[in-house]
Amino acid sequence: MQRTLITKAAGAENEKAIVLFSGGQDSATCLAWALRRYKSVETAGFDYGQRHSVELECRKAFLQKLRELDAEFNAKLGPDHMIDMSSLGQISDCALTKDKAIAFEKNGVPNTFVPARNLLFFTYAAAVAYRRGASVLVGGMCETDYSGYADCRDNTLKSLQVSLSLGLDEPIVIETPLMRLDKAQTWELAEALGGKELVELIRRETHTCYLGVRDELHDWGYGCGKCPACRLRARGWSAYKNQA
Repeated sequence: MQRTLITKAAGAENEKAIVLFSGGQDSATCLAWALRRYKSVETAGFDYGQRHSVELECRKAFLQKLRELDAEFNAKLGPDHMIDMSSLGQISDCALTKDKAIAFEKNGVPNTFVPARNLLFFTYAAAVAYRRGASVLVGGMCETDYSGYADCRDNTLKSLQVSLSLGLDEPIVIETPLMRLDKAQTWELAEALGGKELVELIRRETHTCYLGVRDELHDWGYGCGKCPACRLRARGWSAYKNQA
């Protein structure tokens, strides 16, 4: 299996980063990536009125076990910021904030799309970063293996980076290390960052399932196995293991 190259940008070791950490596979991998790259890292989580709180409950356990897994992770990992954005759930009419079946809209995008969610996440995280003296925001957005969400696209986030920097009158960099990776490569990146131990921690302690199902541990982790998020995760795990 070809390892994903882990490199540090010039000056990265002197910067502080805020990672958007949901408790899912992608953001957990991004958190490990940031901890290898930056001098100090803090996390931001968002309660946006989602229909289940499983990911939010997984966050605390994962953060604690990540500290126990690696001394460098423990030394660099700073405070966790939980942000109340429940008003977003009140104005969103989608399968992640309302009790409705997952289906595809006429435009081909599943109704799990929460309009403007990532735009708001980064905006709130930028406010935290301004107060905490951080210049980097890290998110697990990807347009390789994804559901077609417009606010996951690279061009969207590059534009937002410019707007946030202008609005704060401070340079803000948005990093999306998974943007060009498929799910198999995301598992591979986790292994490169923390070995099989990190892969196993992500497999067991993160949660991606849209329906919040956590009653059976599959090869790829917990979930219903049927929703788009579970299918992506399971397919990526299978490809990752077949490359090993």
